Amino acid sequence: MLNKLFPSRFSLLKTFIVIFLTLSFAVRLILFAWSFSEADTSVFNLIYTFLLGFLFDIGTVSFFAFPYALYLLVMPSRFHGSILDKVVTYFGYSLGLIIFLFSFFAEITFWEEFKRRFNFIAVDYLIYTNEVVKNINESYPIPLLVGIILIAYVILLFVTKKRGSFSNTFKSTTPFKSKIFPTLIIGGIMAFFWVFVQNQDSEQFSNRYNNELSKTGIYSFFAAFRNNELPYVKFYKTIDENKAFTILKNKLKSEKEQFIHPDKHEILRTVTNSDSLKTPIKPNVVFICIESLSGKFLNSLGSSLNITPNIDSLANNGLFFNNLFATGTRTVRGMEAITLSISPTPGRSIVKRKNNQGLMTIGEVFRKEGYNRTFFYGGDGYFDNMNTYFGGNGFDIVDRGRGFLLDASITTKRTNIEDDEVTFENAWGVCDEDIYNKVIKEADKTYQDGKPFFDFVMTTSNHRPYTYPEGKVAIPSGTGREGAVQYTDYAIGEFLNKAKSKPWFNNTIFVIMADHCASSAGRWELDVQNYHIPAIVYNPNLIAPQNIDKLCSQIDIFPTVFGLLNWDYTSNFFGKDILKMKAEDERALIGNYRKLGLLKNNKLMVLNEQKESDFYQWNKDDNSLNKIQNDTNFLDETISYYQVADYLYRNDGLKIKE
Repeated sequence: MLNKLFPSRFSLLKTFIVIFLTLSFAVRLILFAWSFSEADTSVFNLIYTFLLGFLFDIGTVSFFAFPYALYLLVMPSRFHGSILDKVVTYFGYSLGLIIFLFSFFAEITFWEEFKRRFNFIAVDYLIYTNEVVKNINESYPIPLLVGIILIAYVILLFVTKKRGSFSNTFKSTTPFKSKIFPTLIIGGIMAFFWVFVQNQDSEQFSNRYNNELSKTGIYSFFAAFRNNELPYVKFYKTIDENKAFTILKNKLKSEKEQFIHPDKHEILRTVTNSDSLKTPIKPNVVFICIESLSGKFLNSLGSSLNITPNIDSLANNGLFFNNLFATGTRTVRGMEAITLSISPTPGRSIVKRKNNQGLMTIGEVFRKEGYNRTFFYGGDGYFDNMNTYFGGNGFDIVDRGRGFLLDASITTKRTNIEDDEVTFENAWGVCDEDIYNKVIKEADKTYQDGKPFFDFVMTTSNHRPYTYPEGKVAIPSGTGREGAVQYTDYAIGEFLNKAKSKPWFNNTIFVIMADHCASSAGRWELDVQNYHIPAIVYNPNLIAPQNIDKLCSQIDIFPTVFGLLNWDYTSNFFGKDILKMKAEDERALIGNYRKLGLLKNNKLMVLNEQKESDFYQWNKDDNSLNKIQNDTNFLDETISYYQVADYLYRNDGLKIKE
């Protein structure tokens, strides 16, 4: 049977398939050993994990094998071993080996960062090659890795020749009929996987690590490439649209908020915060979005690392939200939640989608109050479509880019961070101290013009390769995440010390919050604790210190800030004023690009893209999730948040309405 499946003309193809299966098994074994303490190691689940992985490996290699099998089928016997045959064969075989070796090494580095097989993040990284290549070059010994890949390639090529796979292929006289069967088998496997098998079919376990281990990295990459946008109604559980809007409006309504068109499929409403006792105020607002600042790093949230003294001091002297959760696992997801105050939509963040300009963002509220609005980023804002998104929604841009905004229709001003303003720079941009110095410089200019300003500042230093100016903190640059966190904290302290000397400081509110946690990986499909982030509103003259332990979300921060400023405004936001939030309204929305969750009362409902849902009891002490009996009302509420958000985006319901 084996000779029929792999006749002599298919000898090299058989070797190619065996090498792939062997290498893929080795990578899976390495990742399993790496995650041994987190994975489910019961005998049955372990065997099932590797068996599923083997099946996905077979499906994956069929996509690579079929083009060559088709070539072997149509190439007449008289041309076997010809110069053309040898050139095509050596080139195809070498290219395949290099792709496999590179992808396997890349998988290991990707797992180190995200504890996942390739996903939509890897797809995005393929687009933004400049930042990613620089990051890899600064994080890993590239010459050594390339050398290892080349050595491995030479060894495999040598072994293949010693086995006689090339000579058997070139000297073969296998007739056309004998080549039909293996070609059909390989093509049939490929077609079956293309039509019937989805990447998530490997997710047969309650343990997330086993689900990831059962996948094949290359297959996961192309699955993410095909499915980076997921229309909610096509992939997720839905309810009647009228019911979804009714449920959500009941969650959003309050005495201070009135829907403008209560009978329409929209959530546009007026929010009233002022009265005879609360006069609106217009301080400057500086929002600092900190890269990857997990709550677990702060002593004020239970850590004993002692690496965030400045942020901990701000938490003790400001309005500190200690039970707040990020909506997602990436910077653009945090930006979406903060600026639009919206539930996370499945697939790509709205920041990176089409039709994402002219939206009712928090910037529009500031515009109507007469504020200058500026987005600051230490790298090139082309990355992750940030400049197009912020520029298309009325923000001026300050970044390290060299080009123009991508969309010619965007008319906002762009200012470059010049070389003489940079003291340190890595793959992701200038260090935090440099971006803060630029913020101060631009704030001085705006203050002189007599206009209030709203600045959205995105930091970069707390990101691999974790490099920063030497001699600033105790932990040496480039040694790991904790050093980057310590430097991030140091830079904030320096920024505020400099700002205190400015005439605009006393009339400026500083809002500090993470974009997401340093890691979202865990054994659960949504690892709740890995969404816990800090948020602080600080001004010693305007904000009284207070610890707020209400369960809340990133989307709630700016509705809360607008409440503190006593502003009346028009809102399209899903977020609520945390300080006015009733106990029954406390909730957090968490998700990744596929899983969507609602957390309330230590219970978590999770929706997935197979129109399924799971209901869990979250144990805060050990961060475990235990399945419980479904709650229909809870499920409908969860669906309403996400179904309505998707509906509004796709039907221009997030656009500014004058």
